[in-house]
Amino acid sequence: MNSNHPPLLICLAGPTASGKSAASMALAQRWPIELIVMDSATIYRGMDIGTAKPSAQEQAQVPHHLLDIRDPAQSYSAAEFARDAAALAQDIRRRGRIPILCGGTMLYYKALREGLNELPGADPAIRQALDEEARARGWPALHAELARVDPATAARLAPNDSQRLQRALEIWRGSGRVMSDWLARPPQPVLPGWQFLTISLEPSDRAALHERIAQRYQSMINAGLLDEVRALRARADLHPGLPSIRCVGYRQLWDHLDGRASLDQAITQAIAATRQLAKRQITWLRSLPQRVSVDCLSDQAVPEITRHCARALDA
Repeated sequence: MNSNHPPLLICLAGPTASGKSAASMALAQRWPIELIVMDSATIYRGMDIGTAKPSAQEQAQVPHHLLDIRDPAQSYSAAEFARDAAALAQDIRRRGRIPILCGGTMLYYKALREGLNELPGADPAIRQALDEEARARGWPALHAELARVDPATAARLAPNDSQRLQRALEIWRGSGRVMSDWLARPPQPVLPGWQFLTISLEPSDRAALHERIAQRYQSMINAGLLDEVRALRARADLHPGLPSIRCVGYRQLWDHLDGRASLDQAITQAIAATRQLAKRQITWLRSLPQRVSVDCLSDQAVPEITRHCARALDA
């Protein structure tokens, strides 16, 4: 790295099952990198199989930061990630090593790159209450409630956008201030002066990625994911309103253990939810005006990623 250039942060981003981890391990063979994991699920201890958490061997080969930093009963916000990742990137660079972001939680990247408005933290009790109300009344009824107190936010949300509706109502009920008020203040950057290189792993064939997702989830089931979820469910302090249990692939098996779905139904639902997650990730990435797109299904994906990194790092 040329010390006369602005500091650089490379991000390997992509949908689930796009090969981000394999690419990052290949980069570690060439440069002294440290990974800042950008994933809202691998932060949780005891949630290893269903999050495809890097193995002990992979973690021994290259430092991984922000893994296992929260108990499943706790929450972790995009704002917290932005502060933690910024501090890590600066520390890694000070030590003469190269920080690389790797993951698929796009809100985390948005918070780090653009800054994020400060919002109240998650409130599991309010979330659980909203889940129960939604089951009884439906999300469109809760959307109508939001429209009465915060019409600006409601206008940009679909009546069945459960995740965003829940967050907006959670903020209103918990703080007494609507989300549009909280968002009125402009976000503050957390890495001023840094350059960002976004390498986006995107599939040339959506059906092929879908097949990868199905195969990977079945492999997780074979590896003992149901037992992992069963152990979480045995804890009295965990419930479906928590961000950890809402993770794709976990909530569906929790519902199965609660008797609301057969195992086959839960697996089918989990795969469908994971595909929907991948679709949202791809849509977000393709909206970025500055990104380097790499076909994650190509056998030349890793060499191409390496070339892009070399041009940026060796400049």
